[in-house]
Amino acid sequence: MLKIVDLPEATYHYHRHRFDSEDPDQELKPLIQALFEKHEGRYGYRRIHLALQAIGHVINHKKVQRIMNELNLKCGKFIRKSRYKSYKGKVGTIAKNRLNRRFSTPHALQKLTTDITEFKCTGDEKLYLSPIMDLYNGEIIGMSMAKRPTLDFVVASLHQALPIIKEQAIYRTTLHSDQGWHYQHAAWVKVLKEQRIFQSMSRKGTCADNAAMENFFGLLKQEMYYGEAVVSYEELKQRIEQYITYYNNERIKQKLAGMSPVQYRTHASQLAA
Repeated sequence: MLKIVDLPEATYHYHRHRFDSEDPDQELKPLIQALFEKHEGRYGYRRIHLALQAIGHVINHKKVQRIMNELNLKCGKFIRKSRYKSYKGKVGTIAKNRLNRRFSTPHALQKLTTDITEFKCTGDEKLYLSPIMDLYNGEIIGMSMAKRPTLDFVVASLHQALPIIKEQAIYRTTLHSDQGWHYQHAAWVKVLKEQRIFQSMSRKGTCADNAAMENFFGLLKQEMYYGEAVVSYEELKQRIEQYITYYNNERIKQKLAGMSPVQYRTHASQLAA
């Protein structure tokens, strides 16, 4: 038979021996499966690779990708939806764009960004989320949720972030937003001036000027909202709170050297001490 198929006998015995051998990945597969399930399918092979490295496994990222394909472990697909728009023309102060798409910074709390996004709940209810993000590490340092996008709802997220800024900011803070009416309002501008926070705004109709927050909203909705059953306001509020706690403390980022936002900030503080 080997002569007919022109196969060397040594090659036959080599492959026959491999069929009888144990799966070399038998220890890695359940570990990769467990990490994938722990993060509820939010991690692709790159983050699984970083998570394995963090617990001491030296492994090539291509091998992780192959094993995940064998186990049929795939992240959910991104579904882009329409975004909430709060622009109502010039109704107050329009600040200059101080960031000008320079989103990175080596200093915590030097550059912050904020925006509003909308979720549908059961019935006719909606949930509005207003987070404030530190561009240093992507950490959400303040947030508020409400059934209506009122001025008080937006200012509440700022007041939540102010104690952190006062206690920990080394350099003067700049807070970036779009030109939504909330951010033009005298009450918002007054708080920023009183706290000596620079105000920065995107140019009208240019969402790329606030791409960092837009990316966060896309990630948030991809990983805990799209594809899920519509739930009540209170249940959705709880899910968002849980996700942001997870995002800040556990969800690793490649650009943060495989650490979560809080881990990165803590690590940097320890190095500076």
